[in-house]
Amino acid sequence: MPTSIFSTSEEYLPAARRELTDVWGKRAAVERLGPDVGALTLPDATLRDVSELCRTRPVSFVKHLTAEIARVPVDEARDLDAVTRRALAALPEDLPSGPLAVQAWVSGQNPAEYGSAQLFRGLADALEKQGFEVVRSGAPAVLSACITRSGVLLGIGNPTDSLSDWPGGRVRLSRSPDTISRAEFKLEEAIKVFGLDLPRSGVAADLGASPGGWTRILRTHGLKVWAVDPGDIDPRLLADPGVHHARTTAGNFFASNQTRFDVVVNDMKMDPRLTCDTMLTAAQRLRPGGTAVVTLKLAHGNVVEVVHKCLARLRKKYEILHARQLHHNRHEVTVVARLR
Repeated sequence: MPTSIFSTSEEYLPAARRELTDVWGKRAAVERLGPDVGALTLPDATLRDVSELCRTRPVSFVKHLTAEIARVPVDEARDLDAVTRRALAALPEDLPSGPLAVQAWVSGQNPAEYGSAQLFRGLADALEKQGFEVVRSGAPAVLSACITRSGVLLGIGNPTDSLSDWPGGRVRLSRSPDTISRAEFKLEEAIKVFGLDLPRSGVAADLGASPGGWTRILRTHGLKVWAVDPGDIDPRLLADPGVHHARTTAGNFFASNQTRFDVVVNDMKMDPRLTCDTMLTAAQRLRPGGTAVVTLKLAHGNVVEVVHKCLARLRKKYEILHARQLHHNRHEVTVVARLR
């Protein structure tokens, strides 16, 4: 039966299991293969079927998918050459033309003497000898290799069906001299992973903006920004004529400001129900078809139910485009929505 290898975060793997079994019921067999990796086996569902439902339902705690083509047991997997031989033998014959991406990562304890970098290099060298052009991303097909305590998992997919074009959905972003805060990586990742097409001009509201990381990202996309927060904003942004700092709360801001926005983003640390209320208020100031990006902060407990209730509430005004815990999210889920 077809098996999809899925990646999540270690803390929320039970939530991912709950979501997957909610979708497919007793047909689904979910197995934990590593701290943040599992396998979903279904009698008649392809990787594309699983991916489509993960995107559209949505399934919020699955970050990455690949179709399993082989499991190399730990005793055999200690030999890197044995892993490369198994990978070559397991590759489908109907791969699309063009380069082949290879992505390798480790989930939990590594029993091998090599790491993800050596695994990538070993697979790439073997594939290149067979005539493949090997890249790390941006290819029509992706060979995934995940090292776990019990061996190496091998899978095949493509960037769309895999949900992310990064190894295991682990998006790596680097700080630059312009970086204001780590929080901006969350918005930057959402733009990359979801392929968000933000307007190249227009006006955005950044709710809970301090110290200004999300405001900076929005400015790099050409948007003028109202940075709404009682707290301080980075001086570099205050010197930018395209940034207006409203030193107040989101509620007071919308009560007194009549600006129409093309984009509203919200990374405030608050109860997710209050976050939804704030976004429903913001909807009154969004232009038709405007984009909203919001993080839902999760406490312990039934996080699946919390997310589902929040999405249902947001649907009163918005079409939900994406809802997923991204790599740079910790105890939160990023939601992208469009005003109805």
